[in-house]
Amino acid sequence: MTACTMPFVTVVMPVYNEASYIADTLRQIQEQDYPADCFEVIVADGGSTDGTRDIVRSFSVENPVVRLMDNPGRRSSSGRNVGFKEGKGDYFLVIDGHCHIPSETLLSDMVRIFQETGAQCLGRPQRLDPPDLSDFQRAVAAARASRIGHGGDSLIYGDYEGVASPVSNGAAYSKEVFEAIGYVDEDFDACEDVEFNFRVEKAGLPAYTSPRLLVRYYPRDSLPALFGQMGRYGLGRWKLWTKHSETLSLNLLVPPAFVLLTMAAALSLPLAFAGVLSWWLASAVLLPLLAYCLLVGSFAMRLCRGAGAGCIVRMVAIYWSIHAGLGWGFLKGGLGAALRTVQHRVGGDE
Repeated sequence: MTACTMPFVTVVMPVYNEASYIADTLRQIQEQDYPADCFEVIVADGGSTDGTRDIVRSFSVENPVVRLMDNPGRRSSSGRNVGFKEGKGDYFLVIDGHCHIPSETLLSDMVRIFQETGAQCLGRPQRLDPPDLSDFQRAVAAARASRIGHGGDSLIYGDYEGVASPVSNGAAYSKEVFEAIGYVDEDFDACEDVEFNFRVEKAGLPAYTSPRLLVRYYPRDSLPALFGQMGRYGLGRWKLWTKHSETLSLNLLVPPAFVLLTMAAALSLPLAFAGVLSWWLASAVLLPLLAYCLLVGSFAMRLCRGAGAGCIVRMVAIYWSIHAGLGWGFLKGGLGAALRTVQHRVGGDE
């Protein structure tokens, strides 16, 4: 094998139970037009029990660029660090085990953009529209891509190319980034990429985003799975805010406010009917919630135009899962912190 004459690329894949998708993702990486002796794929597995490890082993036998490594921390954050610390790359690219890579030039395009722009971090669109989605997954993708389905400052659904903040979509890094800011905070189970990219920006490292680096992610396939995912994101947002107070924004506070509003409405209605609470006070809670329902309903009808009432109901349920999941996760983080404070004080008193 001839020596590599191109920049070496390490593809980092933190995975856990990705047997349904990982074979296709690995195959798409292997089919890249980048020289095979100039890149490696580190699959950092957090103890999968669904056959993921066997699939990766079979790929590594056929193609030694694929390396299966253990991720004792199990989280995506620690899995990223396994790849970042063990990889030999001049450049590092994070690819999850459940995404579709539409271009065979992803690696070469990434290297070219790094070299042409002088950036040390690259962002990419990360749309939820790979092939072969179910009707439910397509509905999740449509909701998440809409204005009220994700943060307004996010770049993951856009086509912008140019200098940009890496916070929402940074996914590729030069090795100098780790020397400058360290590694991923393994206390995070979600939003670890946002926190890491926030430090990239805070350090003043140049960043660039390009639609040429597009990857497509598979959305969750049920309401409980979607709610659970959003709950993890909400908890990650809480940890992000407590670590970096300057990240506080309206987008951060709206979902927990929505959950508190929903809980207040659930309490105020029976109290108002029982005469314990004034209807004027109850209206102060119910009217904002009604406005939310009208807003979500209008988006749902727009996305389901011509598809019938069933689509609208499903879309409203998806929006509720997104907003309530984010809000509940954030509040769960706050409640956990409060309980730990009380326990510490009680323990200190003893």
